[in-house]
Amino acid sequence: MEFSAPKGDYMRYFKRPLLLVLVCVIVLVCTDQDYYSLLGVSKEASSREIRQAFKKLALKLHPDKNQNDPNAHENFLKINRAYEVLKDEDLRKKYDKYGEKGLEDQQQGGRYESWHFYRYDFGIYDDDPEIITLDRGEFDAAVNSGELWFVNFYSPRCSHCHDLAPTWREFAKELDGVIRIGAVNCGDNRMLCRIKGINSYPSLYVFKTGMQPVKYYGDRSKESLKNFAMQYVTSTVTELWAGNFVNAIETSFASGVGWLITFCAERGDCLSYQTRLKLAGMLEGLVNVGWMDCGTQGELCDNLDVSSSTTAYFPPGATINNKEKGGVLFLNSLDAREIYQEVMQHLPDFEIISAASLEDRLAHHRWLLFFQFGEGDKSNVQEFKKLKFLLKDEHIQVGKFDCLSSPTICNKLYVYQPCLAVFKGKGTGDYEIHHGKKILYDIVAFAKESVNSHVITLGPQNFPDKDKEPWLVDFFAPWCPPCRALLPELRKASKHLYGQLKFGTLDCTVHEGLCNMHNIRAYPTTVVFNQSDVHEYEGHHSAEQILEFIEDLRNPSVVSLTPETFAELVQRRKREEIWMVDFYAPWCGPCQALMPEWKKMARMLNGLISVGSVDCQKYYSFCHQESVRGYPEIRLFPQKSNTAHQYYSYNGWHRDAYSLRGWALGYLPQVSVDLTPQSFTEKVLNGKDHWVIDFYAPWCGPCQNFAPEFEMLARAIKGKVKAGKVDCQAYGHTCQTADIRAYPTVKFYPYQGTKKSVLGEYIDSRDAKVIADLLNEKLEAMENKGKRKKSRSK
Repeated sequence: MEFSAPKGDYMRYFKRPLLLVLVCVIVLVCTDQDYYSLLGVSKEASSREIRQAFKKLALKLHPDKNQNDPNAHENFLKINRAYEVLKDEDLRKKYDKYGEKGLEDQQQGGRYESWHFYRYDFGIYDDDPEIITLDRGEFDAAVNSGELWFVNFYSPRCSHCHDLAPTWREFAKELDGVIRIGAVNCGDNRMLCRIKGINSYPSLYVFKTGMQPVKYYGDRSKESLKNFAMQYVTSTVTELWAGNFVNAIETSFASGVGWLITFCAERGDCLSYQTRLKLAGMLEGLVNVGWMDCGTQGELCDNLDVSSSTTAYFPPGATINNKEKGGVLFLNSLDAREIYQEVMQHLPDFEIISAASLEDRLAHHRWLLFFQFGEGDKSNVQEFKKLKFLLKDEHIQVGKFDCLSSPTICNKLYVYQPCLAVFKGKGTGDYEIHHGKKILYDIVAFAKESVNSHVITLGPQNFPDKDKEPWLVDFFAPWCPPCRALLPELRKASKHLYGQLKFGTLDCTVHEGLCNMHNIRAYPTTVVFNQSDVHEYEGHHSAEQILEFIEDLRNPSVVSLTPETFAELVQRRKREEIWMVDFYAPWCGPCQALMPEWKKMARMLNGLISVGSVDCQKYYSFCHQESVRGYPEIRLFPQKSNTAHQYYSYNGWHRDAYSLRGWALGYLPQVSVDLTPQSFTEKVLNGKDHWVIDFYAPWCGPCQNFAPEFEMLARAIKGKVKAGKVDCQAYGHTCQTADIRAYPTVKFYPYQGTKKSVLGEYIDSRDAKVIADLLNEKLEAMENKGKRKKSRSK
């Protein structure tokens, strides 16, 4: 991938000046209120821990409970502001990097709820260990882990959600281990719920890899929920008898999967069908589950010395004749959870890889390795034994490596404490250390993502300081939640840019000196190194925006203006040329939020309006001379005329790409034609041109929003199709005749050799590109039809 700078000083790539670093340090140090301290949490606190801490303080400090304290309202606003910022991934990153200075355009925390809300409605499931509260950053990883999930999308203001909560808790306890029970607070995760199409609460969905999400519509009793969920447990319970029992036990040695068998006799209590099915789900892929009726298989049960109902675990290779020697384990419990835990303890641990064979084995297979420090290291969890089964389809083997057996190897891999890492089948040079939660679904998601992506762990030995190829390096700290949320997005982006850009991560808690050398003062800091050029990423934590950032580096859409190039390109622009310029400061939070939207807008306006930016920290005197008094300052310099303004300032509330684009397009000369009833009849219906018409009303908000889009369409199809507009407020009869029932309505009037119908062809879109593509398809079809007709006549 080429990242060469285009010709001309005005197109130089942005390099971070030292002054920026100094400003960042000053902001971080001088912040008089530390949000983490206000809530009493550490910087590595999870979203759940932040909610729990805030709720505790809210109940104590709420003005409703402190009516005699004149400072109660102000004190509560402080903790409310801290919570609103720290719960939001993007705001939290800005705060960590720039302090409150980076949040100047954010108004969170000014309103709060009653004490009753925080006591009874806030954080419904935060104290339930069996229910996993999922946030936007971890949702996809969880439901795509290969496990079965039943998720409750709820709103804290929904009375039905509160009515369901006690049942959901009981349900979660009963099916714990069989199905993952989750909850998503749509009040805190509006975007996630919107993406998933959640429009009523509570909404209950079953998720499983390879299956479309299934919504639950039944009554909300525990039994109904359980029956619905259990039908998606695909594990089976096998009935055994004399003919298949011996074969099952003997073949278990070859398969490596043992048997858990319930013997049901007249004496004693036998495990119920539901309990056996539950165990089959809990032990799926690890142990086969079966049962035997000793009433019909009496001789076999007698041979096994089974005289009363019992459950036994037969490990792979167990011998029927000598049960003690074969390691058969008899279990006296009727509780599925107790049986599960005892069986899991008897399953074999992961293979320990020796130092001598490590390099060879990692070079030929994908591996998920647990690094431990000595035999006494109990970092392993019994549930992790499911990893082999869950990662089988990705061909990932699972093992352990003892760093005390070879400290040199672990030091080379920058492993200084118990952890796990994925090796991608190319030896010890291509690997990634896991920094997420030490829970099964997170590890599974990490392993699957990592082996199929191109992100590697960096250190001093492989850091791309003088690499000729471009690199994206993420400087992070494992304790930082926004850092952990960014990592899956980097993996997604790396797959799209394979062979063009390399991706690596650097742990600044391990490599502090290297991070200091690159002036890293906040986490995560994501930087693209292209030989001597350095570009810092300031956008949102999404793969889509990272890809847009890289595309913008390759093909810059925004011109970085100096005082000299501003005078040359903007002030002395050609008569028909239009410019939009953003005057910004790198430390300014609103400026950082605007930057990705500004670049996106520039790409959308490509060829119509030139877009630039001026760094007012770097060129402070120039900005002052231009009367720039605040950041960001957005100005549009229109086409030159004797009466034209020098520039127009943007004062709109929204600074997203579409709002800015719509505002800018309003200053372009109109290409479409305003039609009267007479000209509509003469030119459109009786004329020999193709026409596309926008029927609108001046008072209609959607019409006003669509107007710049229609002008984009008019430019896109100029020379092929003429574009016209009809004001339905002024010419109601014309619109009524054309059967216009809503505004705006777009219709196509193609000329096919005869007078056109007044009804035209309805176009169901308000996107210029979509409409242009549709019109081109129609024109092509008409042309082909004409050619066939001529061919037949000949």
